[in-house]
This record gives sequence, structure tokens and C-alpha cells, in this order.
Amino acid sequence: MLVAKRNQDVMPSLLNELLNWNTWSNEVTEAHATPKMNVSESETDYQLELLVPGLSKDDLRLSIDSDNTLIVELAQHEQKEENEQPNRRYIRREFSQLQFKKLLSLPDNVKKEAISANVENGILIITLPKFTEQEKQNLLQRIEIK
Repeated sequence: MLVAKRNQDVMPSLLNELLNWNTWSNEVTEAHATPKMNVSESETDYQLELLVPGLSKDDLRLSIDSDNTLIVELAQHEQKEENEQPNRRYIRREFSQLQFKKLLSLPDNVKKEAISANVENGILIITLPKFTEQEKQNLLQRIEIK
């Protein structure tokens, strides 16, 4: 199983953060994060555990693209609330919009239609069942030679 990481350039992000410190902007900046992940395997399945504290199942999306890649996405959007006190303004805002996208190449022996997921105590658990040997044999398509 391959993990493809995106936007992991630490220095440009760090420099942008430092350079933006003195702009005193009221705008909420977008934060990128990648959750920590554990991967385990048994004879019957693979199991992925992603650390997602404070998130619910409504904040997360799972999909599989045409390249057999599992996509785990977070799109948690903080509502911009109008300042209740008109004589106050933010000097610095650290509450922000959080987004991540994790791409995982699935092995050929995973039953894509039987993948399940649940969020439990801040951990997203994704179970990827494997094909049994019998199921693999049934998947082989025989071609008649004429």
C-alpha cells in the first residue's frame, strides 16, 4: 500500500507563516494537516487507523478513484462569525479552516465493495477486506478459444 503525500513543503509554509505574522490580517488562513496513520494486516483484511480528534463522520469523506486509489478527505469549514462587538477587531486569528487529503494505493486483493469505516474516540477506522483464495479463483474470467 503506497501513501502519496501532497503539499509537504515545510520551508515555504514556515516562511509564509513567518512573513504573514506582521500583516495583522483579519482573514482566516487555510491550514493543512495530515493525520497520523497506523496500518495493520491480518489474514482476512487490512485496517487503517487515522487520528482525527474532534471530528465526526460528517467531516470526513472516503472515495475510490478509477486508479484504485483510496481517498480520505477532511473538509471541516469553520463558519466566519461576525464580531459581536463592533469596537473590537482581531489582531491575530488562529482558528482556521482545516483540510487534508490522503491518497492510498489499494492492493489488488482488496474487496472494494466491502470496505467499511467508522469513527470511534477520535480515530477513523477503515477496514479493507481481502479476497479469499476461492474468491480470487471465481474472479478469473475464462476465455473460450474458438
